[in-house]
Order: sequence, then C-alpha cells, then structure tokens
Amino acid sequence: MTLVIMAAGMGSRFGGLKQIEPVGPNGEFIIDYSIYDAIKAGFDKVVFIIKKENYDIFRNTIGKRIEGKIKVEYVFQDNSHVPSDITIPEERGAKPLGTGDAILFCEDVVNEPFLIINADDFYGSESYNKAMEFIKNNKDENNYGVIGYQIGNTLTENGSVKRGIIKVIDNKLDALIESKCILTENGVLASPLSGDEPFYVSSDSPVSMNMFVFYPNFFKLLREDIEVFFRNNDLAKAEFLVPDIVFDHLKKKDRTCQLIESNAVWKGVTYLEDLDEVKNYIKDLIERGVYPVDLYK
Repeated sequence: MTLVIMAAGMGSRFGGLKQIEPVGPNGEFIIDYSIYDAIKAGFDKVVFIIKKENYDIFRNTIGKRIEGKIKVEYVFQDNSHVPSDITIPEERGAKPLGTGDAILFCEDVVNEPFLIINADDFYGSESYNKAMEFIKNNKDENNYGVIGYQIGNTLTENGSVKRGIIKVIDNKLDALIESKCILTENGVLASPLSGDEPFYVSSDSPVSMNMFVFYPNFFKLLREDIEVFFRNNDLAKAEFLVPDIVFDHLKKKDRTCQLIESNAVWKGVTYLEDLDEVKNYIKDLIERGVYPVDLYK
C-alpha cells in the first residue's frame, strides 16, 4: 500500500524548503507526522512528488529521516507531459499544472492501491486507518475513495478557506462543490467558486481535503484526460485537478467514489496566524501520548 505525497508546490509556497517552519519539538514538519501515521496504519511505501531542483534539500531534510522506516521513491513534476505542439504561456512561469498532472508522474513507480495527500496538511491518524480499511475491504477497483472530514474540524478562525463540499447518494460521491467557506454567526457559509448562490452547511457536513484512494487504473484516465485538458483550456492559469477529474468520471458513470467518513481533525497553515495553532495542537497530541516526543528515535 503506497502513500503518494504531493510536494512539488512546497518550495514556491514557503519560499524554499529551508523556510518550512517546523511544528514538532525536534524540527519535525507536518509531513513527518503524515508519514508516521501512514506507517502505523500499514502503508509500506511512500512516493514524494517534488520539483527536481528541490531533490537534494528534500532528501537531506525529510527523506533521510524516513528511509530506514519505509520504502521511498521520488518523482519529479515538470512540464514533460505537455505535447510538443502545445506552448505553455510565459505568464504561467514555473507554476505546476495541477494535482492530476502531479499524480501522473507516479505511473512508473506505483502498481498498487495508493492514497494521495498534500504535503503541508495534517490529516490525523484516524484518516490513514480508515483509508487502509477501505483498501483492504473494497473489491471494485473502479470504486475509488475520498476521506470526508466534518467541515467544522477543518476551519480556521483567521479567515475563509477553500473546501470541497461533498454530496452523497447511498454513501457514494454525487457532487463535489468547490467553495470558499467561513464560519459565521449563522453557521458555515459556503460560497461556490462556480459563482452559484452561497448556502449554509452544518458543522458535520463532509468535505474533501484532497485525500483520495485510487488504484493503478487511475493513471490511464489521467493520461487520456490530460490530452483533452491541454487542448481545451487557457494554460496561463488552468489547472488539471484531481477533484475535477474524479467528478467528470462520476458524471460519465465509468467510476464511482465512496465516502470514507473520518472524525479526525485537519490542521494546516492557510494563514500565518494558523502556525501557532498547529504547533500547539501537535504539542497537545504529544502530551497525550498520540505521538512520541521524537518521531524517529
């Protein structure tokens, strides 16, 4: 079982890997806790998707800490998937083409069920256990899985956040409404990025945090769909995103996606002010014995 960590955007968001702020007592990053939780849940391989220019510093900071604990692979996200007759506009710069493009770079090293996560999100141990349980029990490789968090467990007091509001029928994903969400006096207000009318959701409504279970057949979909993406979008700003890809295939009815409910608390640094909250949350988990003081001792 493989954990795929999307980390190609880390350098640009944080100004370089050296500037990633540790959140643990021994310099651990959020990504270290993700890998620790995955190993405990039974995952036996991790694949890092990074930029090639970040390989040395990434391996020397994060990679070396875990290479004795789990099998490690590195793949590099670049523009090599772009057809020769397609030109990426200069104004896009070095911005990656999206999470779907990133996952496609794993095609040669992933031949088993896999779980994808963002490198800079703290997902909580329960979600890895739930994902592993799904992988062990699911018999249909055309049925993917999405970890659904209660939206109230994913919000910050420091401003609005983007969340994928999940709608289900018979516990299968029916809609994924990408929205800007904020806690108000009347509840959680979700404003769809599509421009549709805002609506309120209860604090226990499920949302996607980009944590999906896939099977190797997903790569064939990605390879076919990215060709369409390149020829039908403004590449100055468009992104080839996993939630959009999944939802497109739900509409085509050639795939299904099961909701995997989790009560875990998600943490991330959407705003600079969130950083202390993440550090304090992990400190509390250490004090309660959820994590050891030194993850890799």
